[in-house]
Parts: sequence; structure tokens; C-alpha cells
Amino acid sequence: MDQKVETGDRKVWFRIAVCSAILLGGLIAMAALASLKKPPAQAVSQEQPYKVEVLRAQPEDVPVILTGYGEAHAIRSVVLSAEVSGAVIAVHPRLNVGEIIPEGDVLFEIDPRDYRAALAEAEAGVNQLENTVVRLEKEQDLEKRRLAVLGRTRDLALAEFHRLQRLYDESKVGTRSGVEAAEKAYNQALDQLRLLEQSLAVYPVRLREARAGLEAARAQRERALTQLARCTIRAPFTGRVMAKSLELGQFLSPGTPAVTLADDSLLEIHVPLDSDDARQWLLFEASPTPSELSWFHHLRQVPCTVRWTQDPEGHTWQGFLHRVVAFDRSSRTLTVAVRVPAAEASRAGRSGLPLVEGMFCAVEIPGRRLEHVVRLPQWAVTYDNKVYLAVEKRLKTVPVRVARLQGEEAFISEGIRTGDTVIVTRLVNPLENMLLDLQETQRTPPKESSP
Repeated sequence: MDQKVETGDRKVWFRIAVCSAILLGGLIAMAALASLKKPPAQAVSQEQPYKVEVLRAQPEDVPVILTGYGEAHAIRSVVLSAEVSGAVIAVHPRLNVGEIIPEGDVLFEIDPRDYRAALAEAEAGVNQLENTVVRLEKEQDLEKRRLAVLGRTRDLALAEFHRLQRLYDESKVGTRSGVEAAEKAYNQALDQLRLLEQSLAVYPVRLREARAGLEAARAQRERALTQLARCTIRAPFTGRVMAKSLELGQFLSPGTPAVTLADDSLLEIHVPLDSDDARQWLLFEASPTPSELSWFHHLRQVPCTVRWTQDPEGHTWQGFLHRVVAFDRSSRTLTVAVRVPAAEASRAGRSGLPLVEGMFCAVEIPGRRLEHVVRLPQWAVTYDNKVYLAVEKRLKTVPVRVARLQGEEAFISEGIRTGDTVIVTRLVNPLENMLLDLQETQRTPPKESSP
């Protein structure tokens, strides 16, 4: 029994000794391996510069360009309507939408037979009344001659009556019946004379009535001529057919729209501008005396550039500022008219398209000059009007006054001095006073970068 206990104790101590030896060996091996490791080199902290593109500030005088948008349209378009009623008997062979019709060509013709008959009737009425006037004038002349004869007859009858009465009263020669017969003859001659005088007095009235009727007949004839002429509708100018609403054989009533012509010899674009921009930059000539009308007088007709918005670089034309069209107080806009002559508008662009009615265009209007401003890319200015400068290769944020934004450029009037180094790389949340690696440039496209 004791021998078994002693054998068990020895096994326990043997195991403990083996474990201790393994543990000690591990510690020794770990110490040996640790002694072989070299300590890391001490890292040196160094600030890394951020690469940016910069621009040297150089003040300059810059012409302001006012940009607006509008649709080109013909300066004149006319809706030609039927002025008389009737059936259409002829139509121009090229009377189709989009065709160009020369000035004076017959667009369409209305059946003129009724109007020719009316003209013939009016002509007959004029001839009849002309003959009536001639007849009355001749009758008046004849009656005037008869008046002289009847006047002489009256005088002779009166003298005969006085002679017979004197002989009868003084010498008792003759008879009372003879005296009375002479008196009767005198009264008859006097009555005929008065009737003729009355007739002659009425002749001027009859002539005036006849001449008035003649004028009315002539007016009726003129109206018939006009109606007949209105049966033929001609092109009032060389124009483009915008709309057509008639066909051969169609019956038209007066006032029925038939053809719409557009005069493309001069195109006009109405361009709305912000009233503040117009107030500051539009060019007006100085007026020595006030005008009788209160409107935008003496607008300088400066040359303008017109660009088709679908191809701004390939399709450009030159026009001129013509007038102020309207002022809208609700939208605070001033609408101006820019005109483009046909000789310029017909000049084809890069793809062969001229400027035509309906094209939506951007219009660039030169205005006054900005003096002593620094030109920067618009992306170099933050939304709260600040720019980043490079001062001794460190970033510095400064506030500025933006005089105008124009296209992709910003013009700075205050906050930047001549020779300042302006960062033109677009930065997102930059760190103030961070180290910069400068790369100078004249102009740079927009870039985005985050330090």
C-alpha cells in the first residue's frame, strides 16, 4: 500500500518537472527571439504641400456683354383674306407652305363675272347721267336765248298797249276793245316771260341734282372697279407662305383668311433683360433736350452677336440693337428688339442652316465697360463671394466684391490687389493656411479637388 502511494507521488513530481522544463525552454526561446528584433527607426513628421493652379491678378477694363434669349421671327407677316365673295377659279402653282412667292404674283383669283356685270351697269349709269347734264346745260342755254326774245316781245306789247290807250284817251281814236286786246297781248307776253324766268331759275338746281347723281354713279363705278380688282389677290411683297387655307373651286366670303405671308427680309428677336442689368449696362446716347414722349429714346444701336442655342459656336450671325419693346414691372424685365438683315441671316452656319423664323437664339449685346477689375474663372469664387489666395505658399481666404458674373467668368472690383496669387483650382472645404504647391497658369478649365 505504501509502495503504491510513493509510486504515484513520483509520477506527479515528474510531470511537474517536465512542464516546468517546457515552460522554461519557451521563456528562453522567447527571450532569444526578442533579442534578435531591431527597434524601428524614428519617423520624421513632414507637411505635404497640396498642388494647386494659380493665376496672377492683373486689373483690366472689360466690356460688359448682356446675354438674353429669344425666338427669331419675321418683322412683318400679313394674313390675306378674301374681300369679295365668290368661287376660287385660279391658284398660284407654288402656293404651298414654305414656298417663296415674288412680289406682284397672283396668289389666287375669285370668279369676276358678277363684278364685271356690276361694272358695266355702273358705266351705263355714268354715261346716262353725263348725257343728262349735257342736255340740261344746252336747254339752259336755249332758254336764256328765248328769254331775250320774250323780253323784247313784252316790251313791244307794252309799247303797243300804251300807244293805243293814249290815242283812245286823248284823240278818241280806236276802240276800247282794241285797247283791251293790246293789254291782253301784253299780259300774255309778260306771263310767258315770267314762266321762262321761273324755268331758268330752276335749271341750276336741276343741274346740281344731275351732277350729284353723276358723282354718285361715278362712285358706284369706282366701287365696281374696286370690287372687280379685289377678285385678284396679289402678293404685296416677296414673302414666304406661312399658312394656306383655300383650294381651287372653294367658295370664299369676305373676311375669310386665305393665305399668310411672312416677310423674311428682316428678322427680329425680342430679348428680355433684367431691368437692373439694363439700367447699369445698356448704352444710351446723351439727349441734349427732353423728348415730347416719355420712353426709352436714343438707345445706341450697337452690333450684336446672335447664336443658335442648338449650336452656339457653329451658327452665329451679326445683328444690331434696334429699340426697347416693353418694360414689364411684374417680372422686372426690359425687352429689347435685335434685328438681323436677310443678307446676314441667310449666311449658312457650319451645317448649312441659315437663321430662320422659329430658331431659339442667344443674343450677346455689348454694354458699358467695367473699369479696373480682375478677371477670374467663375469657379474660383465661392458662393459667399470669397476667393483663395496663395500667400507665401500658404492658403488664405479673403472676401471680395463681385462686380459682375458673365458666362464662366467673374469680375472682381474689390478685395484683390494687383499681383496677388489667386488659386483657380476648385477646392472643397480647404484648410486655412495649408501648404501649397503652386503651378501658375493663365486660364484653367473648371477642376474639382478635395484636400
